[in-house]
Amino acid sequence: MLTLQLDSFDVELKDGAIKNVGPADKSATAKLFDVSDVEAREFGDKRIKCVFEDSEGNEVQVALFPEQARELREGIEALEAGGRAFD
Repeated sequence: MLTLQLDSFDVELKDGAIKNVGPADKSATAKLFDVSDVEAREFGDKRIKCVFEDSEGNEVQVALFPEQARELREGIEALEAGGRAFD
């Protein structure tokens, strides 16, 4: 399941093109639940791309710098060690 929250999001669709309407202060939050497929691969020269997909074909991609990926790994390991996840 993919949920999207879009704030201050106004666009104009004209002749098949999407155009921003109003100020450029838009923001969005994407959440993907019930992930069925996970992949990590190189992205550019320095980053790691994490790709998450659910059974409905929804996909979220996140590009991390190595230090961010290490922080994520350490956070997962801390959860595992504390018995707070993966039981």
